[in-house]
Amino acid sequence: MTVTLITAGSLALVLFLLGAYVVAGRVRFKVDLGDGGIAALRQRIRAQANFTEYVPLALILLLLVEKESIGPRWLAVAMGATLVFARLWHAQGLLSKEGVSAGRFMGTNLTGLVILVGAAGCLGRGAGIF
Repeated sequence: MTVTLITAGSLALVLFLLGAYVVAGRVRFKVDLGDGGIAALRQRIRAQANFTEYVPLALILLLLVEKESIGPRWLAVAMGATLVFARLWHAQGLLSKEGVSAGRFMGTNLTGLVILVGAAGCLGRGAGIF
């Protein structure tokens, strides 16, 4: 479970920083609830929210892949590292500008890849394929 522990700890720090960035935006723009119609605050909120929407399932899948020894060890390491970089890239892309950005695109796709690999591994193990 070492890979999952390191990945979860790293991602917890990222979530903490995203949350602090939202709080700083609320103070700066004097908005207690919602986004106050301010695009910059909405971006901060969405970056944190998107993180919380995708990371928990990805971490659960990573834990199962690692715990059940699905595939070689490097698979869990690659999944964990990819997830951390993907979420950093996604946050950077989403916070850098509104709309499409390379960071957001790559972060979304790499997060999806981690989830798909984890899902395939879990389904394969559950079905007795490997």
